[in-house]
Amino acid sequence: MGKIFTPSAEDFPTTADVVVIGGGIVGVATAFWLSRAGLDTVLVEMREGLSTLTTPNSIECFRAQFTEPPMAEIALPSIEVFENFAEVIGIPGYDISLNHQGYLFVTDDPDLVDDLKAAVQQHRRLGVDDSEFLDHDELLARFPFLSDTVVAATFRQQDGWLSTHEATQGYAKGSSARYLLSTRATGIRLDAGQAIDGVETPLGTISTRTVINAAGPFAGVVGRMAGLDLPLEPVRRQKAFISPRPQIPQDAPLTIDLVQDVYWRPETGGAYIAWVDPDEPVSEPAEELPLDWDYPALVLDKLIQLNPFWEEIADSLRQEDVHPSAGQYVYTPDDQPLIGPVPEVPGFHVNCGYWAGVMLSPEAGKRIADLVTGTMDPQDNPLRPTRYAEGIVYEGDSFLRGRH
Repeated sequence: MGKIFTPSAEDFPTTADVVVIGGGIVGVATAFWLSRAGLDTVLVEMREGLSTLTTPNSIECFRAQFTEPPMAEIALPSIEVFENFAEVIGIPGYDISLNHQGYLFVTDDPDLVDDLKAAVQQHRRLGVDDSEFLDHDELLARFPFLSDTVVAATFRQQDGWLSTHEATQGYAKGSSARYLLSTRATGIRLDAGQAIDGVETPLGTISTRTVINAAGPFAGVVGRMAGLDLPLEPVRRQKAFISPRPQIPQDAPLTIDLVQDVYWRPETGGAYIAWVDPDEPVSEPAEELPLDWDYPALVLDKLIQLNPFWEEIADSLRQEDVHPSAGQYVYTPDDQPLIGPVPEVPGFHVNCGYWAGVMLSPEAGKRIADLVTGTMDPQDNPLRPTRYAEGIVYEGDSFLRGRH
């Protein structure tokens, strides 16, 4: 079982086969797979707990509805891990509250119908054979909470959501890694050949020849410690939890209005609501992010168009019924993550650049372990960070990325 602790001078590890920087779900999944590969793995996390920064500020969802081959290649086996999580981590009965209520990408714009049909065709080519194209009549028959103005959607029942807290803790418990809390990476030590030689912290240096940068919005900061300028852009993303209301259909899928990039899903009698503002600027990584107190009202106003039941709820909401929060997506030039070794600094690997980190974390962590151990050739990894210089970028066009 993994050991999660705040180290003292007496129990601080001074050596490791590999050090993972960042204790969100991506980093913890990475440490899980590295330790399962037999490597002495240490993870350093600057905060007081695992998965307390970006991960819990997501809406904790997963989907197979991607149109980019590299993303689908990671999403499908990741969902399989979630569906067999207790068996994967070796803890019988372990529950991550997996919920298959689906993802519904819906529109009232007739000009998007062909795009939706094309997306389903691409899903088929990528091995997702259970996504559906739904027309107006099918939509209203299956999802009567929708407005009569809807014209089409894609839907996959097996998409859904889970408890990211339980998943993160399960990875840690099912591994043999050590997870050091309140332990900030302050520097990366390189040897005379500019290869990885250690990770510096306030308690001392962990000698290692392999570092995994899984620091989420702080991944660019960690990259600069190794002399690298990684192509990463953190962007604030807000959401709000709406306290339970009887009008909120609890059997609904995650429902996304493709015209307005606004979405909601049920949660414990209430709902999460969010809007991916395409004009939100790139920002510096931060642990504390400002909240726009008019944001929930903007989201509700946008939701009403395709989900009319929200109008009655919006009229009766009080301030204490609305619970906003914020995290950061991290974008790359093609809106797909950076996974794998960085040749300029031997021993330095990245697992970062996510706007979909929760849903891709299982297979992304395994891929890093395969790359570190040599099980996978870097050239077989389409998400390698050298892809831009190689000119093999596959431009992303999946819905709800947050950039247009």
